[in-house]
Amino acid sequence: MPEARVIPLHAEGTEGGRRPRPRPAPRRASRPGVGSLAERTAAARGTTVGRDQDTGEAGETGVAPTGGEVAALPTPQGPTELEARVAEVGEFLQRRLTGRYAVDDFGFDRDLTENVVMPVLRPLYEHWFRVETIGTENVPLSGGALLVANHSGTLPLDALMTTVAAHDDLPVPRYLRMLAADLVFGLPGVGAVARKAGHTLACNADAEALLSAGELVGVWPEGFKGIGKDFADRYKLQRFGRGGFVSAALRTGVPIVPCSIVGAEEIYPKIADLGPLARLLGFPYFPITPTWPLLGPLGLVPLPSKWYIEFGEPIPTDVYDPGAADDPMLVFNLTDQVRENIQQTLYRLLAGRRNAFLG
Repeated sequence: MPEARVIPLHAEGTEGGRRPRPRPAPRRASRPGVGSLAERTAAARGTTVGRDQDTGEAGETGVAPTGGEVAALPTPQGPTELEARVAEVGEFLQRRLTGRYAVDDFGFDRDLTENVVMPVLRPLYEHWFRVETIGTENVPLSGGALLVANHSGTLPLDALMTTVAAHDDLPVPRYLRMLAADLVFGLPGVGAVARKAGHTLACNADAEALLSAGELVGVWPEGFKGIGKDFADRYKLQRFGRGGFVSAALRTGVPIVPCSIVGAEEIYPKIADLGPLARLLGFPYFPITPTWPLLGPLGLVPLPSKWYIEFGEPIPTDVYDPGAADDPMLVFNLTDQVRENIQQTLYRLLAGRRNAFLG
């Protein structure tokens, strides 16, 4: 099978929206002496082709062999939506088989993300969690930016839903390049898909490379402490690590966009943790929820909570001196500012929510 073409990380076209469905090509004028389908049909029947005065559609009129009037025949219509979709899938498969797609330096496969990953996540986003986004005007439409969000939900669906929000709800769709833990890339199959979707390890070197290339980068500083906390501690932010994400933003001079997510805490309410089993499997925790493992595979279905994702006002970092990233007090203060911004936004969103599942 041909190998995919590799493009540099800084190459143009790393941002974009949904791939438009192919439109039927405009009909070309008939060649002299050949005529359109309606004209050839009319010639065979001894009639002529005219146009309806009301609709303007071409149709066959004239006198039938018996002397009766022949009703106008509509011209063939373009392909239906189903036909266009089938054609689009066929084109995608052809590109994959022939290697006519590109990946960047981190393995991001835009073609696969656009045509496979996003369509898989979109039904959850639109119909199951019914996500509403707030403050989309606060996310830069171009250039590097660091999106920092709270983390929760036992499984990292909040991160996946945020990638859909950045792609589908911004005025100019963007691909959110997530910084993920080592465990993600060590899971069979999951790591490969994560790389294809544009995500990479949560380390400063990768973060700075992506930000310098003008990418929108997402980080969830609570890590496993946030996603694996008990349901009793829901919406209480955990420690934000050592502020490595702030250092990366300062070194690249990109704005920090606080992101607050409400709804993810309720999808898998964690009521207990089987620590010994988690250590045996190499996981940070092994959750017990009201439905898992009691209901088996059915317990893996997330509860249909109502979600809100709010993007806060960007915090600029280009106002600081070039060496600001090496100032531990400044890094600590900015980290605390981002954390407090997200926490207060969570409280406000929760105060305005009537019900976890109805919104």
